[in-house]
Amino acid sequence: MAGLGVLDSLGRKLRGGALSEAQIHAFVSGVVSGDVSRAQAATMLTSIFIQGMTDEETVALTLAMRDSGDLLRWPGVEGPFVDKHSTGGVGDKVSLILAPLWAELGVKVPMISGRGLGHTGGTLDKLEAIPGMSVTLPTERLRAVLQEAGCFICGQTTALAPADRILYALRNETGTISSIPLITASILSKKLAEGISELVLDVKWGSGAFNPTHADGVALAEMLTKVGNGAGVKTRAVLSEMNQPLGEAVGNALEVAEAVRCLRGEGPEDLSTLVCDLIGDPRAPDLLASGAALSRWEQMVRAQGGDPHAPLHGAGCQEHVLQAPRSGTVTACDALSIGRAAFRLGAGRAKASDPIHPGVGLRVLRKVGDTVSAGEPLAVLVHDDKGLAEAIEMTTSAYTIAG
Repeated sequence: MAGLGVLDSLGRKLRGGALSEAQIHAFVSGVVSGDVSRAQAATMLTSIFIQGMTDEETVALTLAMRDSGDLLRWPGVEGPFVDKHSTGGVGDKVSLILAPLWAELGVKVPMISGRGLGHTGGTLDKLEAIPGMSVTLPTERLRAVLQEAGCFICGQTTALAPADRILYALRNETGTISSIPLITASILSKKLAEGISELVLDVKWGSGAFNPTHADGVALAEMLTKVGNGAGVKTRAVLSEMNQPLGEAVGNALEVAEAVRCLRGEGPEDLSTLVCDLIGDPRAPDLLASGAALSRWEQMVRAQGGDPHAPLHGAGCQEHVLQAPRSGTVTACDALSIGRAAFRLGAGRAKASDPIHPGVGLRVLRKVGDTVSAGEPLAVLVHDDKGLAEAIEMTTSAYTIAG
């Protein structure tokens, strides 16, 4: 879309008008081809941020972004094909448990995941703590892994929804990240390109989530489910609180180890419960508790080149125990502060090109509702002599102890 066409569409959206499906598809095609300039694309994003989009426009934008690149298909592999997406949180290692457990229940899980940014962790970063584990595989290999193990967890290729990669970068530059239509199209364009028939969304709300309030989470969940179903994929959402970390471990290798414990049937209750709620199958709790899905996890790791029994990367870190300053009941364990502490230790990144340390992070030993005595451990900071003082301060500030 070039010349008068893009100007007409920009003018219409700036005035609050709705764009046609053809106009939206032309805009997205032009973004990928370069016919739409960065300035024009940035103006369109800003207009959408200010004026919003109708449900029909959001569906059209999602499908246009999906169709901007390759669509994954699984010939020769028997479905059904399902996937899950999380809006991001602190200590969220759900995908590592859910994919093999779902596969053990008889479905195929082609899971495209991302990396962490800021205080939220990324599934791919966690997987790369496993020696040999590859999260960049060609489509033919993905098909073989899906057939062999029933699931894979891999990164987005450059050919999958390229419009999203371009527009996401521009959203960062233009301050339009929080637009619900743009969030919806970004999330779903990649998921709908996976060749799935069902999608479950873990929409988090709270201090450590993108959505700070329950109402924000509800609004995003409603839009995501409406657009996902409107695009032809059976979609449902589960709202989960992220005012405190999920599980005990925060940090890449630490979270992998906790996920493995959960697959043995030894995981924290909040983590195990959320995994089973997302799967939505009454058989899931007993199957997870039995440890039967652990072999499926090991099969997936091996199929992606990893060694499930090798020591995880990042071993040899030091530990600092944070003790309770007083006796009482924990009334707050702020997820955002804990996430920022892990970031300061080196578990996260400020921009995509930053390196991370796979071994550092925290073990959160006491959470809301727990009774503690003065001097009792609240958390363990696993560090490599980087950012420890700041991380201690942030972790201390995360806790409120009453009584």
